[in-house]
Order: sequence, then structure tokens, then C-alpha cells
Amino acid sequence: MNPDIALHMLGETFWTGLLVCAPVLGSVLLVGLIVSVFQVVTQIQDMSLTFIPKLVTAMLVLTTIGAWMLREMAQFSSRLWISIPSLF
Repeated sequence: MNPDIALHMLGETFWTGLLVCAPVLGSVLLVGLIVSVFQVVTQIQDMSLTFIPKLVTAMLVLTTIGAWMLREMAQFSSRLWISIPSLF
């Protein structure tokens, strides 16, 4: 296997993983930031207050775009399996 091909496959793997994870991580990050600002303003120091909204947000995002995420991962896996014979 050529090192350039391996680097290309590694980059494509990284990009696909980032593309699939970014919506969930970004929304949870945004909700966590909003809840943290709310806690600072109201001086509430309850740990469950930060956990529950992030969990609900992650579940909602996964429910709404989970099919797209699965389709992206399936397409990547399919491209990877199809390209294996041409590597050797």
C-alpha cells in the first residue's frame, strides 16, 4: 500500500468522523454554555442542572439527524470496502 493512499484514507476517516460527531458535540456544547451562564447569573450550583439539558439535547439531535449520521457512516464504509481490492 502506498503511503499517500494510506494518508488519504486516514484523512477521509478523520473527516467523516468529524462530520458525523460535530452536530451532536456542537449542540451539547452550546447548551452547556447556556446552562453555565444561567448558573453563574442565578448562582445555582447543582450538578444535575448541567447534565440533564445536555443529555436531552444529545438525544434530540440524535433522534432528528440520526438517520443522516447512519447513512454517512454506511456510505463511508461502503467506499472503504469497495476500495480495498484496488489497494493491493
